[in-house]
Amino acid sequence: MKQNRRQSREYAFALLFEWSFREDESLDEILEQAKAGREQEPDDFALSLCSRAIENMAELDALIERYSDKWKLNRLSKVVLAALRLAFCELTQFPDIPAGATINEAVELVKTYGAEDESAYVNGILGNYERQRTVDNSADA
Repeated sequence: MKQNRRQSREYAFALLFEWSFREDESLDEILEQAKAGREQEPDDFALSLCSRAIENMAELDALIERYSDKWKLNRLSKVVLAALRLAFCELTQFPDIPAGATINEAVELVKTYGAEDESAYVNGILGNYERQRTVDNSADA
């Protein structure tokens, strides 16, 4: 079954969330367990998004720490961390996807799976990043 972008992001989010508890396992191992449990195959976008997030974790985590108002990664819930990692991955690795769509989807994931106030936090971090990126890009022009 063909997935839409929202479904793909949700699948990638679930994989990355599961991986955050079992970082010693490969994505392939987690993917096999997820396929069996969900009886659904992720599409290419979900796989690419999740694998790029894992491959670029150090860079993504540095961005999260830079924009998270002095909060350390270990203070963030695993839901917030997974959503932010995916969103920053999209923003930095998939330039053809509109930033507003990426930010909105991250906020919606956290509204669905996170605690009550976490979506505003995610929106703030990603919004700050995007505003700074826009300023930087206009200064380069």
